[in-house]
Amino acid sequence: MTVLDTHAWIWWAGASKKLSAKARRQIDESAKLGVSAISCWEVAMLVAKGRLELDRDVLTWIDQALALPRVELLPLTPRIAVGSVALGDDFQGDPADRIIVATARELDAKLVTRDGPIRDSKKVECVW
Repeated sequence: MTVLDTHAWIWWAGASKKLSAKARRQIDESAKLGVSAISCWEVAMLVAKGRLELDRDVLTWIDQALALPRVELLPLTPRIAVGSVALGDDFQGDPADRIIVATARELDAKLVTRDGPIRDSKKVECVW
């Protein structure tokens, strides 16, 4: 299982060239791709704030992006919620990032992310 950060999921689902070669290879070689439930919220928020423009209704986009082969929606469990807090005060405060990192940690999975602070934190094995 490889967990995709929200931006990586958006770029992969949209066949964007923004993914690095290493990230693309990790995604291509992974049997399963995990998307945290919080990423659905994050996509909707980005659209609502005008920071992301989709070619279709946001819910339709999410449904179709979750229906892609190998994609699995990962729920926010109590263990993940508690794990996101246990990342400590030195980890960035963004709740979505905390939940995504805690999800990857709970599953002992690699996280595909371009996010520098997440990669620098060394809290999870990242690929970019």
